[in-house]
Amino acid sequence: MRYFLDTEFNGFCGDLISIALVPEDDGRAPFYAAIECSSPTPWVVEHIMPVLDIEPMSRSDVADRFADYLGDDPEPQLVADWPEDIAHAARLLVIGPGLMKPVRNIRFHLVDAELVSSGEGSAVPHNAYQDALRLRADVLAYEKRLAG
Repeated sequence: MRYFLDTEFNGFCGDLISIALVPEDDGRAPFYAAIECSSPTPWVVEHIMPVLDIEPMSRSDVADRFADYLGDDPEPQLVADWPEDIAHAARLLVIGPGLMKPVRNIRFHLVDAELVSSGEGSAVPHNAYQDALRLRADVLAYEKRLAG
């Protein structure tokens, strides 16, 4: 199944703050979690922290929940519109030197945001869950235009 991915992070190449996966199938629940951020940049304090809308938890708890969420899917595909989103999702699966969560056959697909964008903004900008919903809507609408 495809999952539309978005993350928020603490500045350029900074630590992961929140991550969301919105499945292509509306019948499956989304994944959304936030990680404790002890030293957010001023921009993050102003734009991301106020719209998290969930209680942050430890990185290891988020990693466990993330792996559990994907664990039942034999071939998950994560679709993102920014390379750093993919990097954060992949890094969340790493649990130590040579060790990773038992999520196998995972594929990542990077789409061109300008190509698929509807021009509509997220309902809540800088909220990973809302941004992932917007990405799903944009990609599915783009694919529909291509098919029809």
